[in-house]
Amino acid sequence: MDSSFSKLSQALLLVVLWGIISSCDAQLSTDFYSESCPDLFPTVKSTVHSAIKKEARMGASLLRLFFHDCFVNGCDGSLLLDGASGEKNAAPNVNSARGFDVMDDIKSAVENVCPDVVSCADILAIAARDSVVLVSHISGRPQLGRRDARTASQAAANSSIPPPASNLKHLISSFKAVALSTKDMVALSGAHTIGLASCTTFRAHLYNESNIDCFLAKTRQRHCPSSSGSGDNNLAPLDVHTPTHFDNKYFKNLIGKRGLLHSDQQLFSGGSTDSIVWAYSKSSRHFRSDFVEAMIKMGDISPLTGSQGEIRQNCRKAN
Repeated sequence: MDSSFSKLSQALLLVVLWGIISSCDAQLSTDFYSESCPDLFPTVKSTVHSAIKKEARMGASLLRLFFHDCFVNGCDGSLLLDGASGEKNAAPNVNSARGFDVMDDIKSAVENVCPDVVSCADILAIAARDSVVLVSHISGRPQLGRRDARTASQAAANSSIPPPASNLKHLISSFKAVALSTKDMVALSGAHTIGLASCTTFRAHLYNESNIDCFLAKTRQRHCPSSSGSGDNNLAPLDVHTPTHFDNKYFKNLIGKRGLLHSDQQLFSGGSTDSIVWAYSKSSRHFRSDFVEAMIKMGDISPLTGSQGEIRQNCRKAN
């Protein structure tokens, strides 16, 4: 097959996969704001790209915000709300989730071109999409039409978001609870091909476990001492090879026991997900297409639509 035709076919497949309207919720659509806010996509893209150009890590941070928002009572922007009892201060997010200032900048830019029209939940979905597009060949437009929650749930965030110490059984059950399959879970975990993690999230894996490459463990131990309280916030790339490129090296790392987090390496540990990791390690195209499909499904988790919720003027507080 002609290589140029093959590349075109792959690109078209990704566009279709990203843009398809899910049967789970037909109220979401790719052209939801085509008339009410025609400049939405370039406005978000410009701000996201500026933020990532300033700090390469920001793309992974925005993608993580979308994940942590959707897993707690659906993709409703509740994570973005300020407040001591909100999701920002839940264990998976406190001193960890970041990118809120960038979301403020995006919201402000969008409000300038079409005030009181676009939800924070949708802006976060677009920002997450743009973050992936910038470091990959994945393209297309996400489904939109979500509205914003008026409240947040710290308790739900603590119970719903799987921590980095999760075993495979817990990971599978956490994703199943939000109607995501085991394959979806492995594909979405591939987002760890970009971004950084703090010492506190992988210290136990370095010092207490044997299913980790010795060279990687020794290298990371230099900046992550065994004693808690020392170097806790020191950072390391989740993907040792290409931490700023969205590719399938993450899965190759797992096969070589170079998963940084305990939860990462659980995906290739003699369990039911080994075959999926193998498949993704062999085919970047396979991984990318499944990742896009899983992102669409995740974006469909319990969205507020129609007259539900509100359109926040400020992502940090309810109107």
